[in-house]
Amino acid sequence: MITDTLRKLIIRDLETLKLEIQAYQNEEKLWYIEKGILNSTGNLCLHLVGNLNTYFGADFGKSGYIRNRPDEFSLKNIPRAELVDKIDQAIVMIGNTLNAITEEQLSEISTAGNFSTDVTNEYFFVHLATHLSYHLGQVNYHRRLLDN
Repeated sequence: MITDTLRKLIIRDLETLKLEIQAYQNEEKLWYIEKGILNSTGNLCLHLVGNLNTYFGADFGKSGYIRNRPDEFSLKNIPRAELVDKIDQAIVMIGNTLNAITEEQLSEISTAGNFSTDVTNEYFFVHLATHLSYHLGQVNYHRRLLDN
């Protein structure tokens, strides 16, 4: 089932996000923005964790998570250890949620996201995995460019 693949890929990318955050030599630089780089690694981390907790945790896992998307991009200087803890919590949530999703739920039309046409939950979940991967690439470049 595709949920097995999604679980492996999303957890792999969250583990990589954790490694990227831990690789910063200067923790303060997690929050730097400059030269047209609009989002810091810290804010991208908050955004990714918020996104996954909303669409997997709250919508399917019934976790009760309430998203504050503006905070994902405005909060600053959260300690690295707290970011890593948020990622660890998201990893557990992803595992639990994707283990419980049924084939029937995958084929249902998604009520989340802003798509111009109807998409299935399966499509939306793949979208969420690629969204994570996209921002993970930005985090890697941010670290290599700004953590000198």
